[in-house]
Amino acid sequence: MLDWMPLAELIHSRFFTNTFPSWDRAQPMRVLGHNGEINTLRGKVNWMKAREGLLKCKELGLSKNEMKKLLPIVDASSSDSGAFDGVLELLVRAGRSLPEAVMMMIPEVWQNDKNMDSDRKALYEYFSALLEPWDGPALISFTDGAIFSNKVINGPQDKGNCDMCRRWN
Repeated sequence: MLDWMPLAELIHSRFFTNTFPSWDRAQPMRVLGHNGEINTLRGKVNWMKAREGLLKCKELGLSKNEMKKLLPIVDASSSDSGAFDGVLELLVRAGRSLPEAVMMMIPEVWQNDKNMDSDRKALYEYFSALLEPWDGPALISFTDGAIFSNKVINGPQDKGNCDMCRRWN
């Protein structure tokens, strides 16, 4: 057995809200820790299912057989955290940076923010044309495992104003 020390750990203990707790839904996920609830989960899963036919093997760097293994993007039996994790991983593997993918999935409240920079608003407007927001109330912490910094590990605040978390270094 090899001895190893992880660079970072995301730990989450949960109570159930919109999915019943079970071992196959237990965290950790691959790139995130999630506390809260993704609203309208069924709608998010349906939108991702509708997009599966638009995915291009070449642009994702996958063979047709690898693409078949990828689908469905969201397993219908997964928890809201598992669904979010699957979509986030797809965005990252398709070439988005982890922070950019999280900004796409959990945008700041930007539409009526008069103090937000116009370039940032334009970015969120562009993202909104690509993907529906995965709104909470929820706290999402994420890491790519390679770099441990505030730029890679974050807990963005969602529209429900949920921002409770602890971080130890």
